[in-house]
Amino acid sequence: MGKSVLTNVRCFAVGLDLTSASNKIELTTGVEEKPTTNYGSEGWGEVVGGLASAEIAGEGQWEAGDETLVDDATWDQLGGVGPWSISANNSSAVGSLAYFTRAMRADYTLLGEVGEVAPWTSTAKSSWPLVRGQFAHPPGTARTATGNGTALQLGAVLTRKRVYASLHVLSVAGTTPSLTVRVESAPDDTFAAPTTRATFDAATEAGGQIVRTDGTAITDTWWRLAWDITGDAPSFLFAAAFGIG
Repeated sequence: MGKSVLTNVRCFAVGLDLTSASNKIELTTGVEEKPTTNYGSEGWGEVVGGLASAEIAGEGQWEAGDETLVDDATWDQLGGVGPWSISANNSSAVGSLAYFTRAMRADYTLLGEVGEVAPWTSTAKSSWPLVRGQFAHPPGTARTATGNGTALQLGAVLTRKRVYASLHVLSVAGTTPSLTVRVESAPDDTFAAPTTRATFDAATEAGGQIVRTDGTAITDTWWRLAWDITGDAPSFLFAAAFGIG
């Protein structure tokens, strides 16, 4: 990916697609500096890395009226912890670069000066590592039946590393609909005998979840999502990402 002008940053906050209500998304990550300077430092300061953290800051146009709009969703999320997934100025198509984490919605500012488009600003602060991965399911494809996602070659997982996965259920229709998504791996892209590595709780309404593997080594290099859907005329729109962190 070369240099680009920001025109297509996708941002999913728990069960909310912020893309059409935001005009600024900033992602910041860093590690605390902890001083270790001593008499053997030969006159130079020395530091080691402390705690790592990430923060997502956004702003845009305020709207209210139902759970698909920024005010209703933000108000419900305030103080809560859930998944946030952000594209790198690209589409959220399968395989596109994604940054995601588990974060707490920390604050919310709304409204402003007379005569201006009503604004909002908000930040979320990480409570899990920030992961650089790939989108594993696009938000605009409705799913109405059990199925499998596209296979992606994430690579093997070393000991004490994990595969993280975020799920954003954006809309739900039907009678008693239920969606259960799982993360599968396999040694090649045929998925002849896939292994389930993590499973999200069954979703029956809009919302978000994030899961991770247990830190043991996994030699499989190919990964995908799979899902079971039940109900009477069910339909789900959801976005998802996964990566190794």
